[in-house]
Amino acid sequence: MTRAKLAKATNSAIDSPDRRRLPPLLRRAWYGLNQAFRRRIAHLGVTPDQFTVMRTLLEHEGITQRRLTELMSSDPNTVASLLERMERANLLERQTHEKDRRANALKLKPLARGKYETARGLAVSLQSEILSTLPEASREQFLEHLNAVADACRLAAEMSPKQKITEPLLKKPSTPRSNSTGR
Repeated sequence: MTRAKLAKATNSAIDSPDRRRLPPLLRRAWYGLNQAFRRRIAHLGVTPDQFTVMRTLLEHEGITQRRLTELMSSDPNTVASLLERMERANLLERQTHEKDRRANALKLKPLARGKYETARGLAVSLQSEILSTLPEASREQFLEHLNAVADACRLAAEMSPKQKITEPLLKKPSTPRSNSTGR
């Protein structure tokens, strides 16, 4: 960005088209990274979300589904569906949790561990490739800043009250009713 454009952007509203805007940048970065990783691990028969489950379970073996959902920054329905598919694919098993009999502890099966190790190498390579676009001296600081943004986004979500939609966004046009006599 030239100095003139930078000055104009700096003086513009935060949502101005002249500025770099956080939501589209985060979305574009996430989408590009997700698609690149998805293509690189497709031959393993796992998805990026399944890789995240495997990594999280290896780092926190025996955790509950609720804890996995928190650690993955996901929602319960998405994680439940993901775990069902992984269980059918013989990648994980659920066992009664030692401390809470109402909950299940999640454990990876050997097949998942093998797929994870291969996918991990591809993930590390992709991360290195992406971060190489930044000067080496600023990579760790970039990740620290990105972590601060992620924490702020999570806090904003937690602090935002859930609003119910009181009116439909699109109202259906009312259709005239005919009476039973055909008039």
